Amino acid sequence: MDENGINVPAEVKGWNWGAFMYNIFWGIGNKTYLPLLCLIPVFNFVWIFVCGFKGNEWAWQKGDYKDVETFKAVQVTWNRAGIVQFIIAIAIMVLYFMFFAAIISSVVNSNNY
Repeated sequence: MDENGINVPAEVKGWNWGAFMYNIFWGIGNKTYLPLLCLIPVFNFVWIFVCGFKGNEWAWQKGDYKDVETFKAVQVTWNRAGIVQFIIAIAIMVLYFMFFAAIISSVVNSNNY
């Protein structure tokens, strides 16, 4: 039992990619408003990880799910979207750094001739 008096089943606990990547929208969609703390600059970098770790528990406590299977069916969509967004974000960062590395290399090489 947690501090709100609601049992959180062990099957519910775990990482939630939707809460991690879409924290504010996920929080509003799941009627849990702690992810709104992600709006605070600098603090948000730490809080997104808290959302990822605690998101399922918060959603279970605030939702009116009849069973764990229904809960998981709802959260699987958030998780899929979150992991896809995470992969896209990593790919964009890699391309971004490769692009600037190429630009810097080009500038350095052009100065040598």
